[in-house]
Amino acid sequence: MTNDRSRRRQVVLHGTVVSDKMDKTVVVAITRLVPHPLYGKVLRRITKVKAHDERNAARVGDRVKIVYSRPISKTKHWRVAAILEQGEQAAQVGLAHTTLQHGSSVSSE
Repeated sequence: MTNDRSRRRQVVLHGTVVSDKMDKTVVVAITRLVPHPLYGKVLRRITKVKAHDERNAARVGDRVKIVYSRPISKTKHWRVAAILEQGEQAAQVGLAHTTLQHGSSVSSE
């Protein structure tokens, strides 16, 4: 007797974090290319989904891998599985944070 859940393939998507203002939740934009039904031109379509980020680790601009899961809330059905690369904004915030921690002053001139 096999378990149906173990045989299901996980749905995994990659996207970019566009909002991290909620607690333990990020909004991820997933870009896909779709041909126009009549003219055939390839169009870029963006889908935004909410994903659960347990550790609040993802920041705006980060590339993340998300996995489909059971419903966590009314609109949240995805989990952040991994942060693939840090975005430009997140790297600058991290740099400023470590600079301030080590006692160096940051001038705003």
